[in-house]
Amino acid sequence: MTETPAPAVPARPPLRALIGGVLTLALDAALLALGVGGAHALLRHPRAVGLLVVWAAGYGALAALRPPRLRAAAGRRPEQRLLLVLLILIPLVTPMLSAWSERAGLWPMPGGAALRWAGVAVAALGFLLRILAMARLGARFSPVVEVQPGHTLETGGVYALIRHPGYAGACLANLGVVLAFGSWATMPLVAAMALATQRRARREERALEAAFGEAWRGYAARVGRWWPGAGR
Repeated sequence: MTETPAPAVPARPPLRALIGGVLTLALDAALLALGVGGAHALLRHPRAVGLLVVWAAGYGALAALRPPRLRAAAGRRPEQRLLLVLLILIPLVTPMLSAWSERAGLWPMPGGAALRWAGVAVAALGFLLRILAMARLGARFSPVVEVQPGHTLETGGVYALIRHPGYAGACLANLGVVLAFGSWATMPLVAAMALATQRRARREERALEAAFGEAWRGYAARVGRWWPGAGR
């Protein structure tokens, strides 16, 4: 979101970040197993295993990138708790419900195995975008909307292509999961995730405009919010 030197506090121990990733992966695997019909069914489901591999690699990378946290933010917007809950809950339940919908034969999508494996690839692309965004932000990454002291506007790396690569990655990952199981029944969760991230992005942009003024407006005019191209 922003760029460069502000005093750092001690880093969160890497072991804690790794343990957090392992526990999250375990929860995702347990919910996915419920969706596909049990642990044995999970191991016999190639696309489900593929998603687990993507998640394991993604959580490992995110844990490795976990940066030292900076000192108190210069400006922090009050969080909308329902919005935060949705941004956590939707991607958590989407795999389980999508897998169950496939197993139940609810409103299958056309496209066969090609579409469903493409979904695994889309989920991997979404995770990659999130990783690139966190790698670029480093210690400036925060799960809450805030502007760190002493920073200039981040416009490099993947942020030179789109303004919200982390949020775009989260939406792509969620879409990929739905495509991987090929049921229209959980497509509303994709729409709900898109609406939640859109609202969160707009709140973040108001904070950035207040902090950086004309620099932010110029950046927003030339870089798209969700895809490369003209902004706004």
